[in-house]
Amino acid sequence: MKTFSRIEVAQQMKATGLVPLFYHSDVELLQQVVKACYDGGARLFEFTARGAFAHETFAELAKYCSKACPDLMLGVGSVTDAAAASLYMQMGAHFIVTPLLREDIAIVCNRRKVLWSPGCATLGEIARAEELGCEIVKLFPGGTYGADFVKAIKAPCPWTSIMPTGGVSPTKESIETWFAAGVTCVGMGSKLITKDIIANKNFEALTQKVSETLEMIKTYRPAN
Repeated sequence: MKTFSRIEVAQQMKATGLVPLFYHSDVELLQQVVKACYDGGARLFEFTARGAFAHETFAELAKYCSKACPDLMLGVGSVTDAAAASLYMQMGAHFIVTPLLREDIAIVCNRRKVLWSPGCATLGEIARAEELGCEIVKLFPGGTYGADFVKAIKAPCPWTSIMPTGGVSPTKESIETWFAAGVTCVGMGSKLITKDIIANKNFEALTQKVSETLEMIKTYRPAN
């Protein structure tokens, strides 16, 4: 199974600009979703660990991805303590995403040189996360704060890399607004991997949607 340093993951986030995220207890369905995103060009995927025995589901997914999606950087989200972060890293997680800022998670991830992206909602939290070595902070919930919040943060802190999750849609208007504000990448869940796609198991449609979203990001992301 491939390993990726936190710098490599951060570079991929900046390069592609998209992190699809999804959870399902059905391992086979989950594998099909991840493969569809991978076939559409996604090279990052966040498994949102929210269900009972989620670690067992992730272990099966990680084994599958090592063969079916060899260049995928597979991360785990909704991690709330250092013990869970350590468990998922032992199972092959390439990055850890959290809904809040916790220093104990920073310590265990930094020890393994694994990227961690903490959920931050204030400039103080963002500054503390960066002091702890965070490369890319997660703005959560993104829809609550909006693109203007990102623009305001980037004015005094242009070095800050932000990934909003929640409130981002695979549309021209949404993508153009967020990237114009200065985000590094965006996390997309149910707006990208919709209930209809899952209910109908229309994975070809998901592949196409991911491909179109990545193209929109390339088109509307301002040149550096």
